[in-house]
Amino acid sequence: MTEESQICLELAEEGMQKAISFLERELHKIRAGKASPSMLEGVKIDYYGVLTPLNQMSNINTPDSRSIIIQPWDKNVLDLIEKAILVANLGFNPQNDGAIIRINVPALTEERRIDLVKKAKIEGENAKISIRNVRRTVNDEAKSLEKDGVPEDEVKRVLAEVQEITNSYVTKVDKIIQDKEQSIMTV
Repeated sequence: MTEESQICLELAEEGMQKAISFLERELHKIRAGKASPSMLEGVKIDYYGVLTPLNQMSNINTPDSRSIIIQPWDKNVLDLIEKAILVANLGFNPQNDGAIIRINVPALTEERRIDLVKKAKIEGENAKISIRNVRRTVNDEAKSLEKDGVPEDEVKRVLAEVQEITNSYVTKVDKIIQDKEQSIMTV
């Protein structure tokens, strides 16, 4: 196998692994009923004119499976944090007691669970699209190798291997989505 062929396969593997990593991060944001600091990952606060992630300006803890405690390092930003959580539209009702913000994570209704499963499946489809885009890019690269003097059978072997890699990553996405669906639907 030529060095160029090996590079194509490594690009395919790397790109598809990035799609899986992104999918896992996105699914981590979809709550399955248990409180987690990652639920607040997308919340940003306008802190002196700079959009600052919540986790960079406070401690976020989960004392139990139904509550999240936010303890900012600067008590003057409690109101800003509270507003940012409400604006993020996460379905939480933060309670500010002057020192900390407490969020009680409500139990999921059946309807909300079904919505979350749909959201997870959409993320899975997006990951599959990313994987297919990587495959297309690598296939185009492999086909251009033929013009550079790489033998045709070598290019066909690379294309076949890229398809195998693609199939394995699509299967991984299906498994990840199936596991997430099961965790969301478990009461």
